[in-house]
Amino acid sequence: MTPDARRRRTLGIGLALTSAASFGLMPVLTKVVYADGAEPIGVLVVRFGLAAAVLLVLARVRHEPLPRGRPLWTLVGLGALGYVGMSLFYFFALEQISAGLAALLLYFYPALVVVLGAVLLRDRPRTAALVCVALATVGTVLTIGPVGGGQVLGVLLALGSAVVYATYIVLSSRVHGVGSFATAAVVLTSGAVVLVLLALLTRPALPQRPVAWAALVAVALVGTVVAVTAFFAALALLGPSDTAVVSTVEPVVSIGVAALVLGERLSAVQVFGGVVVLLAVAALARLGPAAAAVEEGEAVPA
Repeated sequence: MTPDARRRRTLGIGLALTSAASFGLMPVLTKVVYADGAEPIGVLVVRFGLAAAVLLVLARVRHEPLPRGRPLWTLVGLGALGYVGMSLFYFFALEQISAGLAALLLYFYPALVVVLGAVLLRDRPRTAALVCVALATVGTVLTIGPVGGGQVLGVLLALGSAVVYATYIVLSSRVHGVGSFATAAVVLTSGAVVLVLLALLTRPALPQRPVAWAALVAVALVGTVVAVTAFFAALALLGPSDTAVVSTVEPVVSIGVAALVLGERLSAVQVFGGVVVLLAVAALARLGPAAAAVEEGEAVPA
């Protein structure tokens, strides 16, 4: 690997870790919002709407033109169907099964990304990368810890969320020529439109106290603007499979922050699982770029 390729890969790993850490903060912040009586669709409307507005401004400031034609409609579909669909599947799964089991099923998506990449993109995974995927998946299971039983419908919904998210990632990696801020702005704006329509039908409750609104703004800015933009930028540099593996750091961050901020206790098995995930990501970072990774100088995809 050339020094420039190594720098690009290191940057991609850093961006993917930034995205995972930002996403990982969301569950803790969202607990504060839910404790104030807010409902999920209301939270999602504010999250998507505020993030989309900020990203539209950032895209203009950075002189990133919004896409037109096929790339535009592809991103609209990914936002309105993919991102919103994944969120709704996951939300309804939480009504049927425990949060731990839902999270466990969702985090099978990195392995699904590797499979879909091989099938749809003919991205033949390397043996070392497959080992990293397996280690990261095992580490995620251990980090999430013991889970309760669940109904069949809830399990299917959670698995559906993983399938939709994995498909979203793989298809996003095929949209080229659009800046990361413009990409995120289109995806989140289209998602916000769908969620506003759902909110008009359901009239969900919003938070009342200033501290809950502050947490919700942090969800929009850190857990969405930073997280989604960094994810798309990492996807351009690493490709879908490696980006998905690095993203398994997210539950490690969530559980670690919950322990520090909310006082939730970690078992030795959970700590060990977190170490396994971090080791898998570190091993992946030392590998060369995958064959299907974006070529030198190629534009940032969605």
